[in-house]
Amino acid sequence: MKTHARVVVIGGGVIGCSVLYHLTKLGWTDVVLCERKELTAGSSWHAAGGFHAINSDPGVSRLQAYTIDLYREIEKVSGQDVGLHFTGGLNVAATAARWEQLRSDWARHRTLGLKTELVGPKEIREMCPLIDVKGVYGAIYDPMEGHLDPYGATHAYAKAARQRGAEIYRHTRVLELEATTKGTWRVVTDQGTIEAEHVVNAGGLWAREVGQMAGVNLPIVAMEHHYLLTENLPELEQMSGEIPLVLDLDGEIYLRQERKGVLLGVYERDATPWALNGAPWDYGQTELLAPDLDRLTDALNKGFQRFPSLSNAGIRKIVNGPFTFTPDGNPLVGPVPGLKNYWAACGVMAGFAQGGGVGLALSQWMVSGEPEGEIYAMDVARFGPYAASRNYTVAKAREFYARRFQMAYPNEYWPAGRPAKTSAVHATLQAANGVFGVSYGLEVPLYFARKGEPAKETPSLRRSNAFPAVAEECHAARETAGILDISSFAKYLITGPRAESALARVLAGRIPEVGKVRITPMLSHSGRLMGDLTTMRLAEDRFLIGGSGYLQSFHMRWFNEHLAQDGVDIRNVSEEYGGVAIFGPRARDVLSELTPSDVSNQALPFMSVRHLDAHFAPAIVGRLSVTGELGYEIYTPAQHLSSLLDRILEVGSSLGARLVGVYAIQSLRLEKSYGIWSREFSRDYTAKMSGLDRFVDFKRGGFIGYEAALRERDEQPARRLVTLTVASDDADAAGYEPIYSGDRLVGFATSGGYGHCAGVSLVMGYVDSSISAEDRELSITILGERRACKILSQPAIDPDGERLRR
Repeated sequence: MKTHARVVVIGGGVIGCSVLYHLTKLGWTDVVLCERKELTAGSSWHAAGGFHAINSDPGVSRLQAYTIDLYREIEKVSGQDVGLHFTGGLNVAATAARWEQLRSDWARHRTLGLKTELVGPKEIREMCPLIDVKGVYGAIYDPMEGHLDPYGATHAYAKAARQRGAEIYRHTRVLELEATTKGTWRVVTDQGTIEAEHVVNAGGLWAREVGQMAGVNLPIVAMEHHYLLTENLPELEQMSGEIPLVLDLDGEIYLRQERKGVLLGVYERDATPWALNGAPWDYGQTELLAPDLDRLTDALNKGFQRFPSLSNAGIRKIVNGPFTFTPDGNPLVGPVPGLKNYWAACGVMAGFAQGGGVGLALSQWMVSGEPEGEIYAMDVARFGPYAASRNYTVAKAREFYARRFQMAYPNEYWPAGRPAKTSAVHATLQAANGVFGVSYGLEVPLYFARKGEPAKETPSLRRSNAFPAVAEECHAARETAGILDISSFAKYLITGPRAESALARVLAGRIPEVGKVRITPMLSHSGRLMGDLTTMRLAEDRFLIGGSGYLQSFHMRWFNEHLAQDGVDIRNVSEEYGGVAIFGPRARDVLSELTPSDVSNQALPFMSVRHLDAHFAPAIVGRLSVTGELGYEIYTPAQHLSSLLDRILEVGSSLGARLVGVYAIQSLRLEKSYGIWSREFSRDYTAKMSGLDRFVDFKRGGFIGYEAALRERDEQPARRLVTLTVASDDADAAGYEPIYSGDRLVGFATSGGYGHCAGVSLVMGYVDSSISAEDRELSITILGERRACKILSQPAIDPDGERLRR
């Protein structure tokens, strides 16, 4: 055994072996893998082995497509048969709502580069004679779906990695992890100790335990999962080929061929966690959990209705094995915040669909400093301290498991794990008939139901029952004033004698003077976006930086890596400070009633910040707005927020001001063509593409990503961000809908919604730079239907920005 290595990967399942392979492929060959037993001895060996590229997140979908394409490569490189069966796959819809969703998904697949097809009941029956198509509307067919041999695929990664110099130590259990003063890790095993520059937690069923060795509680839990293997079926014995992998989404069952029988899996509603007090280290490669068929009765009965011949089939084997889930079902990948060179590659529920992509993305991150595309849906930093609670993780994982195939609407927030966090004014907002969603574990107001209406939104693919209430909120914000709880916004206090010089390296935007506010994009080394931050300079050595609240761990990880140094103090004060935003023509009138200070346009101009007394609260007041209206963001210690909001509502009521929620902000910002993170801005885009280059301080330079931004400054990007109007009276774009010029795909939506004050459906998205506002043949596919659209040459509301400055 080596005593030193650049990387130690812990865990010999498909994920650990994929990471090992990709590290060697990218040139890091001094890497080892430690596996407590044999390769695949966790959950890989009993996996169903199915794979597919379809995923609702584009970054995850891209990596799944990569994984599937990779199997032929590793089979060739390693010489190991991976047992590939490209049978194709059917995602079946048996309700009108599901069929509408699948048609919408199929359109998005054009954007994602997936070559899927829509097929009808007759074609479904021809592909799979086992299925009863009564009540079936249709299906998405993906020719790149299928199944493989889990053992063969895992060993192919391992053999290919060994050929490039990696070492694999079987029967080597990691006992301890110790961070050294040199910034390395001592990996203590039962076979010896290795000092490593990097550690990768690919522990699978033991990932939580491996995390605890380093002092971190990863939000991950193992769940029991059943599938059945049947005896031969007459319909399949008569076929020369194989039936496709079938996902009966409404029956909540999946099926694929196994020999001349089938493998049938279900996600029962009574989800059962496994080994909550710690996964036993002696759980091995030949062990399965005791089956509990009583739990499966309802699910199987639904399955037998769709596949009638299975009700009489003999059962050859019942498999009940654990595999891991996170609160949202996506993997945990990337550098773990707060731990130097400790990386996560775990929680990968769909290991044989995602394993190659996870290995690639993590290896790129380790070797080059960043993955090549946006993978926030997998990023371990998407969760905060609230998710470290085992009760929270278990509640959310059980919910995700039980709802694995249920329809998830874009306006739906599931109930488990709520409320985990509430702001200081939650009770006030609740009493005002607030309807809440969740951001970074915090309850946030989506909208306020009208008097006499229930405070509940109906999940829908189309405009929901919230529509009229949101319209009223938007008109109030444009005509009088809107009041928004902004406690969920991220707030970072950066102080110290070297704060300015440190920020000048991290922020690509202009560093503001004292009392000023600036939009300050943050770039990666390759010039791609890392943040769309707002920086307020409170004093020479004191800055308050704001951003999207759900990115707190993401931002702080970057700050601690690139901003931390002597003379700089970095604090996340998001929970210490609450906030209220006031915006609209009467916003100044409301503010003037809260403070004795002069808040005139001259004393507090646009993009300025002051310390003020707001009612009885000491406050930081910034003159800016995400709505395009005259507006202020007021931040105060959380214990003052309730009293402050009460006074704002008291003053505002006489002026026609009213509470508004996040939905109204989405409408108002679309009318101003304001982008937001994870939609218009992400690591998939550069400052030039997104239009944020107008805030980049090219004169100063010296910031991370400067050289890359400079290279593209005078170039025409392949795509640019635009706003479009859409001819639609019942539904709006949600994101990644394809945009066409005639029959040519020229772009895609990033977000959409109804502009209540502009009176039109709006879309923001990226289109080929050659497409102009004069193009008369543009269309966008929404819910499976082509709808005419047109690029706006200027924002739909107040194109000159006069309202912000009045």
